[in-house]
Amino acid sequence: MAATSIRPVAIKLNDDVKARVKRLAEARHRTPHWLMREAISQYVDREEKRETFRQDTLKAWDDYRATGLHVTATEADAWLAQLEQLEQGNDIEPPECHV
Repeated sequence: MAATSIRPVAIKLNDDVKARVKRLAEARHRTPHWLMREAISQYVDREEKRETFRQDTLKAWDDYRATGLHVTATEADAWLAQLEQLEQGNDIEPPECHV
């Protein structure tokens, strides 16, 4: 396995944001560098999940357009109304897809 390469990257911040990062880092007993790395990491994780969701949505739309299979909002709501059963570990069959 190759070693991870870590290289410095410059980021330009206005004085207000830089001061806010410094104050928050001091309050958390961390360095501004750590705080910015953590913020970027969390942002990238969140945006990757958002992009995956977007791609899944586009695929579902394409599938629907190709097949016409769907469940109605009423059917989905009735299934979700049984959430308590699902939370207790009971399998509740989802509604059947139809055209």
